[in-house]
Amino acid sequence: MNVRMTDEDEKGVGLGVQVIARAASVLRALEGKPDGLSLGQIAREIGLARSTVQRIVAALVTEDFVTEAQPGRGVRIGPGLARIAASLSSNFTEILHPYLVALRDEVGETVDLSILSGGSAVFIDQIPGKQRLVALSGIGERFPLHCTANGKAILSCFAKEDAATLIEKSAAEHPEHPIKDRAKLLRELDATRRKHLAFDPAEHGIGISAVGIAVVDPFGRPVAVSIPAPNHRFNEQREALARALLSFREKLRTFVGRR
Repeated sequence: MNVRMTDEDEKGVGLGVQVIARAASVLRALEGKPDGLSLGQIAREIGLARSTVQRIVAALVTEDFVTEAQPGRGVRIGPGLARIAASLSSNFTEILHPYLVALRDEVGETVDLSILSGGSAVFIDQIPGKQRLVALSGIGERFPLHCTANGKAILSCFAKEDAATLIEKSAAEHPEHPIKDRAKLLRELDATRRKHLAFDPAEHGIGISAVGIAVVDPFGRPVAVSIPAPNHRFNEQREALARALLSFREKLRTFVGRR
């Protein structure tokens, strides 16, 4: 059966899409603003009339997507949206898993997924390589930030002052891996911020090198993907692994909705 939309139906759909887009703009304006914004501030940020913003915010309040920040001090992201975000966050690893498998199939080496926890990078997923000799680590293992590819990639997501604080936390949590050359590390992070690639030339573990990238996920957390390999294979494939990860980073940025 064929269903045809009338001009009036199409007009209604168009208006509905516009309303959704405007509501999304309001929510994006409130992203990362725990103290909230006033209606006037939101209106200026997204380029809409204050009266329009007021109507959108009223609808979002009804759905519990935004809530009053402080009495008479504007609004912030509400618990309804936070519940949806928490549900997506819990499934994030499962959603990303097939993409990691595809990357492993492309390069043939182990692919790791890790997140920031305190002063450590924690593995939350791993796809073993297809070679007889591969680099493997257990899910849940904590690695230093300052001397690993995934850790350096995570550090590069932060401003220099914040990264410096995390470096101190990393050194404190992993005293078995003292910082050998702080100036060199800071130069590496500057390079990673420009080129988006972080390297561990057998710095963390003898015989294993790695390359990593990181992006910030929809919840404002850095997420790192790294490829470790025995030194002899890594040195031979370094450029190819780097290209594969940079390409994967673009896909990942699109996936998490980050610029």
